[in-house]
Amino acid sequence: MNTKELLKTVVKAADDKRAEDIVVLNMEGISLIADYFMICHGNSDKQVQAIARELREAAHEAGIEVKSMEGFDEAKWVLVDMGNIIAHIFHRDERSYYNLERLWGDAPIEDVLGELAQ
Repeated sequence: MNTKELLKTVVKAADDKRAEDIVVLNMEGISLIADYFMICHGNSDKQVQAIARELREAAHEAGIEVKSMEGFDEAKWVLVDMGNIIAHIFHRDERSYYNLERLWGDAPIEDVLGELAQ
């Protein structure tokens, strides 16, 4: 599975758990850490954890190793590292505080949700 296919799988998994305001930043040429950041939020600790679990399971089903998952127990900001893709799953209140979209404002936004709808 290539990175773009995995990205679609990850976004669909987040969307299936009703993640809100899903944004994908194309980090190629901007960050050495990953090619894409997927950012979304849930409205409760339980929803944030459910989204993170769904992403981990979708990656495993696709044969992709989840290198690490940080912040799961606190469920305020869960980071799921899948190598070329890093998912940032925030609790609603934390997302506006950290505002990664502004921090990485020079990164182009990918319209993965639009591609999934086709």
